[in-house]
Amino acid sequence: MAQSNHKLLMLALKNTPIILFVVVFVVFGVLSPRFFSLQNFENLLRQSSYIGIIAVGMTFVLLTGGIDLSVGAIMYVAAVIFGKMVEAGMNPWLAVAAGMLAGTFFGAINAFFITKLKIIPFMVTLGTLTALRGLGLFMTKSYPLHIPDNVKIGAIKFFGFIPVPIFLFGLVVLIAFLVLNLTPIGRQIYAVGNDVEAAKKAGLNTNRVLATVYIISGFCAAMGGLIALSMQGSVQAGFGTGDEFDAIAGSVLGGTSLFGGVGTVFPGTVLGMVLIQMIQAGLVYIQLDLYIQPLVTAGVIFLAVFIDAFRSGLLKKMERRNIRMQRETETKTEVNTVPTS
Repeated sequence: MAQSNHKLLMLALKNTPIILFVVVFVVFGVLSPRFFSLQNFENLLRQSSYIGIIAVGMTFVLLTGGIDLSVGAIMYVAAVIFGKMVEAGMNPWLAVAAGMLAGTFFGAINAFFITKLKIIPFMVTLGTLTALRGLGLFMTKSYPLHIPDNVKIGAIKFFGFIPVPIFLFGLVVLIAFLVLNLTPIGRQIYAVGNDVEAAKKAGLNTNRVLATVYIISGFCAAMGGLIALSMQGSVQAGFGTGDEFDAIAGSVLGGTSLFGGVGTVFPGTVLGMVLIQMIQAGLVYIQLDLYIQPLVTAGVIFLAVFIDAFRSGLLKKMERRNIRMQRETETKTEVNTVPTS
């Protein structure tokens, strides 16, 4: 009986994102029938798209046990570069390339400080967050940048029914899923996150793996920034502020461990990001006090972090227990096979 309950507990912990998603969806649907509408679900996906892309890059970083606090500032600078070039009358596609290259370059800078100078990721990305936010403010002088209507893609739909931001989000998720599950670098990312020292002993180039995930994170941050700009139509001084925490929260809510080595882009991160948007939209639908809404959202995020810590501790205990039982079994086998005189 106890073993059965233990298995049920482990099954619930492993599927926490799905359980939480279903519970929140049903609760808000019951409290506000309009919440179940197809239009609302499309809006949730659309609002999740640009932060979801950033969260995909963040998931790569978290899987190695690191963190990237600079993604909000990277998306800001990438959007500013794009906006400045379009404002100057340059080709929009050239502006897109420049913004994406800038994000990738800043991700490479993070990678250099982390892998070559051996500075912890928290301090490196906190520093680049501050520096890049200052760079963006210097470039704009705190004045807003507006883009013309002909480069706003937020309202355009592929095949007449798939909004461009959702399509790009799905494309990024598909590529990330394939990379993590079907390529050597994906397996190496999980290996480094599980035990970096063991990965080194196995002959993996851990510095290359770490550099790769921060470059991917910078690329995704720039892409998210350009999509956000195309949806909002302008770059303000506070553009991207706090989005790094939403990206981290979305990854963790989706089951990615802050300790590294555990997590998925699909369905994990996707569910996490939609869940955050669902909570925020649901609180609006039920007309909860505006000042209480951040407390409820924070409470859900705290619950996810608590479950992550609890799950990690429980898995470690189970691993130690399995090792002990295996050793006891081997000892009994050896005793039973000793020839009697």
